[in-house]
Amino acid sequence: MPFLEQCVDKVTAGDNQVKSFCDLFAGTGAVGKFFKSKGYQVTANDLQYYSYVLNRHYIGNHTVLKFKGLEDEIPAIKDVLFEEMKGAKVCEWLDLLEPVEGFIFQNYCKGHHRDNEDFRLYFSDKNGGKCDAIRMKIEEWRKEGKVNEDEYFFLLATLIENIDKVANTASVYGAFLKKIKKSAAKSMVMKPAEMVYNNQEHYVFNEDANELAKRLHTDILYMDPPYNHRQYSGNYHLLETIARYDCPEITGKTGMRKCDDQKSDYCSRSKVKEVFRNLIETVDARYIFLSYNNEGLMSFDDIREVMSERGEYGCFEQKYNRFKADKESESRHITADFTKEYVHYVKCNCSKS
Repeated sequence: MPFLEQCVDKVTAGDNQVKSFCDLFAGTGAVGKFFKSKGYQVTANDLQYYSYVLNRHYIGNHTVLKFKGLEDEIPAIKDVLFEEMKGAKVCEWLDLLEPVEGFIFQNYCKGHHRDNEDFRLYFSDKNGGKCDAIRMKIEEWRKEGKVNEDEYFFLLATLIENIDKVANTASVYGAFLKKIKKSAAKSMVMKPAEMVYNNQEHYVFNEDANELAKRLHTDILYMDPPYNHRQYSGNYHLLETIARYDCPEITGKTGMRKCDDQKSDYCSRSKVKEVFRNLIETVDARYIFLSYNNEGLMSFDDIREVMSERGEYGCFEQKYNRFKADKESESRHITADFTKEYVHYVKCNCSKS
């Protein structure tokens, strides 16, 4: 994040009119949250619904949540001295719910499958059941009008963040481990999601990036699209199911939900340059920044060619230690210890194509 901030500051130096920032492939919302804390008016977007949930809280919420509708059910809320702490009191109450054998417990825990080796072990039984109980209660409160939309997404973002901390995976949800690892054996705790206060209105979308780009007007457009052929929809399918809690039809060893409508052309070597060019030509932005590493599907020259068509192009680079979720398995396929992260930019000409 400091590297990205330095890049943005250098490129926009002296321009006092830069006030809005759009994170078009927002993921968990880390970048948008950072620039929101710096005073920007932020727009965030992602095609994944679980990402929308996180950004709807971190970006969309910017005032104190009071939980007035839960005061009868959770009287302790009335005794909280500081309104900023009421969300934590609700999370403490949810932490005490008894586990429920719901969709997550039945399909992604050992549970009732103890005599059958064909089970999924994404969570311990306790954490899977606790996730079900909390998710059902949050949805119940929303349907009964006991929490408003801001409060709903705060609680749902809190659940997603904390259940992810006890997932029995190497890193993503494309596979689970055969035995419960140390961190997954711990009990999930509803540690409240951080609140980032900023007195501006912010906007959060759950759309295809290229379609949204046609309607965007922003000072800074930031993009961190998929780099390779792996689809995010498959790697994070379980967080998507917890976010939606729609009890979908699931298939295969990993219990994958259908996600054909969430597949991205940015993960296709034959399509990525064309779809990238379409976005760059269409979007109404004064400055465009792209994070992309040296192993992505698009070449450095392709990116420079496309972005240069909109104005004055440049690039920053920084070397990083390679992330290895499973060092033993990764080492059989990858020899490089470092990867180069590029931040490409263009100072756009006044007119779009």
